[in-house]
Amino acid sequence: MQKACDFAGCNHSGSVDSCGLNKLSIGCSGCVVSVGGDPEIRRRLLEMGFCNGASVEVIRRAPLGDPIEFRLRGYSLSLREEQARHVTVAPNAIG
Repeated sequence: MQKACDFAGCNHSGSVDSCGLNKLSIGCSGCVVSVGGDPEIRRRLLEMGFCNGASVEVIRRAPLGDPIEFRLRGYSLSLREEQARHVTVAPNAIG
């Protein structure tokens, strides 16, 4: 499979068009394509700023991988991997 971006630390090897936010590695970024999940989770994610077209970057992960810190709309926030998987992003090519 083809890598989603040229960033050396990225381990996402699925579709190059989109992937779950929880699949991006530290330093990778992308644009939000869609937000899913049950209505409560979806509403909460949209209220936090995960709207279509928003740029999001993975800053760091906790030592055991959960939660994950993101930079979105000029601020940092953390999500559990379970929550992050409901956000689909189009990875940005780094070059």
